[in-house]
Amino acid sequence: MNDELIKIRKDVEKLRQKGSNEVIPLYPGIELCYLTFSSDSLSVKHKAISHIIQINYCKAGQIVWEMKNGNRIYLNPGDFSLHTMKDCTDSVLRFPGGIYQGLTICIDLQETAGNPPELLRDSGIFESILPEKICQNNSPVFLAGNEQTESVFSAFYNQPEELKLSYQKIKTLELLLYLGKAKLTPKQRLSEYQSEQIDIVRKIHEQLTQHIGQRITIEELSRQYLINPTTLKASFKAIYGTSIAAHIKEHRMEEAARMLHKSRMSIAEIAKAVGYDSQSKFTSSFKAFFQCLPTEYRKRHL
Repeated sequence: MNDELIKIRKDVEKLRQKGSNEVIPLYPGIELCYLTFSSDSLSVKHKAISHIIQINYCKAGQIVWEMKNGNRIYLNPGDFSLHTMKDCTDSVLRFPGGIYQGLTICIDLQETAGNPPELLRDSGIFESILPEKICQNNSPVFLAGNEQTESVFSAFYNQPEELKLSYQKIKTLELLLYLGKAKLTPKQRLSEYQSEQIDIVRKIHEQLTQHIGQRITIEELSRQYLINPTTLKASFKAIYGTSIAAHIKEHRMEEAARMLHKSRMSIAEIAKAVGYDSQSKFTSSFKAFFQCLPTEYRKRHL
């Protein structure tokens, strides 16, 4: 292990006071690190090292990557990023939910090029493919997860102890093969969001959550805030991690639960207060969300 990868370990060590981590050597020049911690943000300073690549996968929580140009990129569960240690110098990562779980794979291209894993010995992945895709642009690559990448990343978790290291090694090779053939097209990349766009989405979020009893369509919001409906849906999901409908439904259910616990309002009154014209539709939604009827929930929390 060279001095630069040791420096990565020291950066990871900063997380110990905020959570937990586990570093696992897989191959010469390749390490896997599981991260689980509670924090609002993380600032990491290190030398600009262009030949060390990091692959970061978000399993739970959310990462907001603040770019040097002021824009932000949101990694939600399933998404992942690729960058060199030159790209992330003096970077700031924020965690809106205060909790994060994921993994990082660190690759020293100089070491792996000279001593690659046997199955990738003649692939050119470390000598040319990854350097051309990731190192030449001098900017991080943020990618939305898909069915294929999720099948790879999910296998890093919940394996029998005696098979865990084998899965980690095999899935790392599978991931590298996937990245080797992937085109990394603009369609796959996550969008950057300017501060003005983020402010608009947050104002829309505030309006929806403060007027939970009102029903307002995406088209009405787009006209009110002068934002394209497709852009609104995509940016809202990126910033808050779920669709507008799913996010507001969660707020409605939580507010309904609070009313059932704290007030003497009837079920019909609560349904109307959280935006349901039909008590039966509210009851069905509540049961699907909490796995019990509103009347049962009230009895349990009296």
